[in-house]
Amino acid sequence: NKTTPLSLSDLGNGYKVIYCFQSWCPGCHSRGFPTLKKLVDNLSDKGFGFAVVQTVFEGADQNTPDKLREMQIKYDLNIPFGHDQNNGAYPSVMEDYRSGGTPWFILIDPKGDVVFNDFGLDADKLISAITSEDVTMTAA
Repeated sequence: NKTTPLSLSDLGNGYKVIYCFQSWCPGCHSRGFPTLKKLVDNLSDKGFGFAVVQTVFEGADQNTPDKLREMQIKYDLNIPFGHDQNNGAYPSVMEDYRSGGTPWFILIDPKGDVVFNDFGLDADKLISAITSEDVTMTAA
């Protein structure tokens, strides 16, 4: 139940995945969380760092901080979860990364460059690309 701010450096030196959701978002549950779970299960041991942020740009009375632990348990995700409340305009993560809603994935490479920032990250393609990259690096 750690309630301190999380920085990107806390997620390690490799690739970082930030998953943005709202607890009331049907697509977050039908597509987003299953995609995230697949990524976590397949890439955590490959140096990937993960964080989940509830970006509350609407429905603040229902998308509440207490939903964070509920989602961690429901999807069996032992990764940091945070709550980014709308403070006038958009939540800070949405402002910083210019995200367009939920479910939203942000993929940051080890150099700190955003290489994916959109709906619908294809978990199988990413896992395949990373796995084949590892094979190439190992063979070299």
